[in-house]
Amino acid sequence: VQLQASGGGLMQAGGSLRLSCAASGRSFSSYVMGWFRQAPGKEREFVAAISRNGGSTHYADSVKGRFTISRDNAKNTVNLQMNSLKPEDTAVYYCAARLGFTITRMADQYDSWGQGTQVTISS
Repeated sequence: VQLQASGGGLMQAGGSLRLSCAASGRSFSSYVMGWFRQAPGKEREFVAAISRNGGSTHYADSVKGRFTISRDNAKNTVNLQMNSLKPEDTAVYYCAARLGFTITRMADQYDSWGQGTQVTISS
């Protein structure tokens, strides 16, 4: 599956952004989908993941209650609604796909990655 992320940008602290990831290829609903981020000088970290049917979601503690992951299998898209943004949310955000059932926070368990979209939050 090929992934294309969009929706990043520059926002003030406290604002909101919505990231989208469009998937092309077959059987989008066969993939667990995740969002990861990487800040300058830091390792890529897990943000959120969603099960194949959207019924189960997982979040990093740092974003829980502020970010919401969702998917639309009919449109082959996964979204990340980000509210109450903080400067520490500044990073390049990547969507990722994992073929199979199990939701995981481990980046190396994902098979396909989008190109990343920059999110910058000013204080």
